[in-house]
Amino acid sequence: MLKKLIISIIFLSLWSTFLQAQTPIVEKNVFTNQDTLRGSITPERAWWDLTYYHLNIKVEPEIKFISGSNTIQYKVVDSQKDLQIDLQPPLKITKVIQDGEELEVNQDGNAHFIKLKKEQNIGSINTLEVFYEGNPKEAIRAPWDGGFSWKKDNNGNDFIATSCQGLGASVWWPCKDHMYDEVDSMLISVNTPKGLMDVSNGRLRSIEQYNDRKTFNWIVKNPINNYGVNINIGDYTHFSEIYDGENGNLDMDYYVLKDNLDKAKEHFKDAPKMMKAFEHWFGPYPFYKDGFKLVEVPYLGMEHQSSVTYGNQYMKGYLGRDLSGTGWGLKFDFIIIHESGHEWFANNITYKDIADMWIHEGFTAYSENLFVDYYFGKEASADYVIGTRQNIRNDKPIIGYYNVNKEGSGDMYPKGANMLHTLRQLIENDEKWRQILRGMNRTFFHQTVTTQQIENYLSEESGIDLTEFFNQYLRTTNIPTLEYKIDEGELKYRWTQIVDKFDMPIKVTVNKNEQWIFPTAEWKSLLAESFIDLFQVDRNFYIKIKKL
Repeated sequence: MLKKLIISIIFLSLWSTFLQAQTPIVEKNVFTNQDTLRGSITPERAWWDLTYYHLNIKVEPEIKFISGSNTIQYKVVDSQKDLQIDLQPPLKITKVIQDGEELEVNQDGNAHFIKLKKEQNIGSINTLEVFYEGNPKEAIRAPWDGGFSWKKDNNGNDFIATSCQGLGASVWWPCKDHMYDEVDSMLISVNTPKGLMDVSNGRLRSIEQYNDRKTFNWIVKNPINNYGVNINIGDYTHFSEIYDGENGNLDMDYYVLKDNLDKAKEHFKDAPKMMKAFEHWFGPYPFYKDGFKLVEVPYLGMEHQSSVTYGNQYMKGYLGRDLSGTGWGLKFDFIIIHESGHEWFANNITYKDIADMWIHEGFTAYSENLFVDYYFGKEASADYVIGTRQNIRNDKPIIGYYNVNKEGSGDMYPKGANMLHTLRQLIENDEKWRQILRGMNRTFFHQTVTTQQIENYLSEESGIDLTEFFNQYLRTTNIPTLEYKIDEGELKYRWTQIVDKFDMPIKVTVNKNEQWIFPTAEWKSLLAESFIDLFQVDRNFYIKIKKL
């Protein structure tokens, strides 16, 4: 009996090993209740709609401490009594006030559930004031691992900035920390030490003097997503220009460390060039009321709305590197172009769920290519975007996991850009493509969206059913592979490594003739007039090619 048992155990062990060898390794994710509270539209979030914030904060760099309050105005859309506000430890909510009464707060990790006393009548506008304080998480590798950056400039002055995409705005201020609900407008008041200036989103409304400290009041008149809110404190100097844009005069302001003024005046000439190219491709800059700013920070940079942060060391490319390896990436400052491109794709059109982050990063990585196209031509831009394919890993799908604050693969940048470049080929007409991109920014102006909305829009406007196209590139790691074989004057071809019903046409050259072919999963044939001595696939399609 024991012998049989031992044999059975050995067999089961070997069988298990065999099965594991046959099973592809997939990313394992273990999601917690905190992930759900952070990443989903909970019942305690769903019943109220943000209308206004007043973030009032004092920053004390000598002890890396912040304190203040956020006044939250909201409209009741469904009567409830529990309201979720998010704030990440070690910061603490000290009290919450509504109509002069202090309210009970129950904490569950980062989520704080406020017990409201007053009747929440549907359609009413109510206000809540949340007080908080503490030493916020210090950024380890901003902006990827964000929080507060407490740095010094070359003259020993404090140089401070915030960054929080993915991590969440609640890492440094109490808010409704989910992307689906953008606040309609906002006042940001930042109290700073003597000699230092705060630069935040929107326009500077006033400066208040308090002995050896100042409070800078910035008003944001457009809807803004939570991670787009920022504070930047330093020994800044300022210069500006007026850009003659599609919607009239646009204020373009630049805040840099005093020692870098001369370099910035020369280097930031890329900013109006960016604005000209992107208004051409995407339509008017979406935030004329709030102006446009570039603000120097002690990290690489980020797309904070109307307050784009810059730390590319006044170099062309990405810290002096060309991410495409073609030379075209050294014709412009990557951070100025890329982070400003987010004003259209991230700040104007914003994902509801970070699983759809490709909407931000795919389109914005593609905007680099369109900048090159505008100034250096179509072939140069093709060189650039095709060059970025070397950075694609195909490690996991571009779309992440919904309702748990989990983004997809970093391939959303180069693969997303090459997917859109491929789509441009399918549309063929460049002016039609430009109008589709401009139409996107009109259709979803100042809105939060899902990937399905974007996919449906592109299908409808292009006149092509792109269902399988997006399923292939966004939801799998497989790159469509064109298999072909040539037998004298006959070309046989088919798609492999594809989702069901994928049938994307591609442009090829057979001998001297450029033409479209229409592969499917089944073999198809093309008969040439003579012996086929040249078969070439248009390089602009992001596919693999395999000759049999």
